[in-house]
Amino acid sequence: MIHYSVEQDREALSRKTADLIIEQLLQKPDGLYCFAGGDTPVRTINLIAEAHLEGVVDLSHAHFIQLDEWIGIDPMNEGSCASYLRKNLFDKIDIEETHIHLFDPQAENMENECLAADQFIEKHGGITLSLLGVGVNGHLGFNEPNCSLKNKTHIVPLTESTQTVGKKYFQDGGTFEKGITLGISHLLNSQQMVVIASGKTKKAAITQVIKGNQDEQWPVTSIWQHDKATLIIDKKVLGGEI
Repeated sequence: MIHYSVEQDREALSRKTADLIIEQLLQKPDGLYCFAGGDTPVRTINLIAEAHLEGVVDLSHAHFIQLDEWIGIDPMNEGSCASYLRKNLFDKIDIEETHIHLFDPQAENMENECLAADQFIEKHGGITLSLLGVGVNGHLGFNEPNCSLKNKTHIVPLTESTQTVGKKYFQDGGTFEKGITLGISHLLNSQQMVVIASGKTKKAAITQVIKGNQDEQWPVTSIWQHDKATLIIDKKVLGGEI
């Protein structure tokens, strides 16, 4: 079952999503949370950080795991997913490093990085809530089209569209051909799964979800297999005017 709503614009989408996540944080302050990077989630994440600073919610007991990362990137690079999370959330709140699991995208053994993420999730009893954006090609994290729904954390050859979209995050215009990502199975096993999308470039992917299709060509459609998924989009996704 999917709880589905269409908001007026990205600001309204972000506020609704932040309220939903804050409610879950209040219910389970020591849970494990997974927040996606990218343009759409950033305002939501900033609102959650603001709520912490205003005393609305206490994030110091929560645990966080990174969703995905570009393999080979310097974690200090502003285009890295880790840098994004630190800038928009972790550096703003009082939280111990032991509560955060980030990938080392320059590790010699990336399979060990996959295993470490799986173990962190298992240690904390699974993911309490995952906040996910949607790729132009329908990917969740770096789970690209035709990925297995049974995957745990794994290494992924990135599609051309993902590499092209990713260029905007790098000042030198560089690209990365592989990524590391939590698998669809981790996301489907989240107690709560929140998927958000904004803008007309996401129309094709979201249309597949709305039609009720479950198609490995569109990984986002896997959310139909979750019993407590929430899809929040803005009007531009459906071609409406703001």
